[in-house]
Amino acid sequence: MQLNSPKSIGILLGTLYGIFMRLFVELVNAYNLGSLVSISFMFLVPVAIGYIRIHFEYNESKALTKRQMVTIAWQPIFVFLFVSVITLLEGSICVAMALPAFMFFASIGGLLAGFVRKHKIKKANSSLLSIALLPILLSPIEVNFLHLSKTYEVTNSIAINAPINVVWQQLANVSDIKPQEVPFSLTQLIGVPKPLKASMNASGIGAVRTSTWQKGVIFKEVITDWQPNKQMLYRFDIDPDAIPDDALDKHVKLGGEYFSPLYGGYQLSEDKSGNTILTLKTTVQDNTNFGIYSRIWGEVIFQDFHHSLLTLMKNRAEKSLIAIVSYN
Repeated sequence: MQLNSPKSIGILLGTLYGIFMRLFVELVNAYNLGSLVSISFMFLVPVAIGYIRIHFEYNESKALTKRQMVTIAWQPIFVFLFVSVITLLEGSICVAMALPAFMFFASIGGLLAGFVRKHKIKKANSSLLSIALLPILLSPIEVNFLHLSKTYEVTNSIAINAPINVVWQQLANVSDIKPQEVPFSLTQLIGVPKPLKASMNASGIGAVRTSTWQKGVIFKEVITDWQPNKQMLYRFDIDPDAIPDDALDKHVKLGGEYFSPLYGGYQLSEDKSGNTILTLKTTVQDNTNFGIYSRIWGEVIFQDFHHSLLTLMKNRAEKSLIAIVSYN
């Protein structure tokens, strides 16, 4: 592929547009005129990138199928995100979370460009300019007038072959967690730290449970309800400034501007077989405007986290019971 070919130009300009918008939005964010965590950047910028790619592709290939429009539009997206990672503009977590949306909306941009070029709509270059400018024009409006903050609850349960009192003993203080005790998960793959331990300074309402994760992530859980062998509820006390910048991407930092767990807790019950049902709940506040998209990612992250903790509690409680039985 020649560097001066329409294909190369489309990839290059699409990538440069993405980098420009990334730096531009970061700059105007200081003046409350834009945000990387916005519909304008997350959804409209990839539309423009995909549009640019297919617009120039039509200078060489006059007949593109819809499938080609959809997939070719991804090329500058991959290059842009790769450049963002290697230049440390973005971390792996943000890139992983943005990739599905970027690919989807780049495809929409590619189809739109294909429609314009295929039907030989006049002033195709003007259409390209309008698409490219749209995120810049809409971003200040969104940042200042559109606020779709919401909260939701993530709940997971696991059956444990151990009495309730044995399971309860595992909750308050969690000793050092070995790597093999935490099952591999998607969140680990994209760089989310794993839990290491948890300890309580007392028991009962008002006690503080301190959780420690990898990469220096430490936060507190203040007990709000304490019913032995029944439930332990807490509110999160997170200082985002105390979490290292390289532990989590700043746009998904715990307790940060956009994403924060509010409340959580464990509940215990017994099923008909005598097994303990351990339930873990977390209430999350989402201050983005991404709607169902951010909700899906929030569910994925916290369900992964819940699964890891519940599996840990199950394995330790069942091993503890075996040890008790063997001793007796």
